Amino acid sequence: MAQVCHDRPDIWLSVSATTRSARPGEVPGEHYVFLSRPEFEQLIAAGEFLEYAEFAGNLYGTPRKAVQDRLSAGQPVILEIELQGARQVKAAMPEAQLVFIAPPSWDELVRRLTNRATESADVIAARLETAQEELAAQAEFDHVVVNTSVQQAAQALIELIQRDG
Repeated sequence: MAQVCHDRPDIWLSVSATTRSARPGEVPGEHYVFLSRPEFEQLIAAGEFLEYAEFAGNLYGTPRKAVQDRLSAGQPVILEIELQGARQVKAAMPEAQLVFIAPPSWDELVRRLTNRATESADVIAARLETAQEELAAQAEFDHVVVNTSVQQAAQALIELIQRDG
């Protein structure tokens, strides 16, 4: 979704927090806010996340205040989250528009995850298992965008934001 923000700098891509370690090239505060598990759990207890979930042994969440501040200023916001998080956001903010970004095919999803070479075979298997559940839940979303290419998916998302925004 970085392509969306590149094409439309007025659209803000929320920066999620996570307890996982940074991958090579990731910049703290730009790609993720990297936290220890105790720090993350303290923020959960304080109600500081709009949504959060655990995946592959790590916690991920969207800081509530940053999203609310941008929305209050009239800025379109994109959250890059998974199914459990999307359900939490919809419950907290019924007006939110949920967009499911679907792979062109199952085989292409497997190829993309494998070719990244950033995760172990176990993590890839867990991601694929989760993807099956997510694909089955597409009907819960307001829109579906098939990600045949980054540019095409970004343009489709921008068009949705312009239409619904």
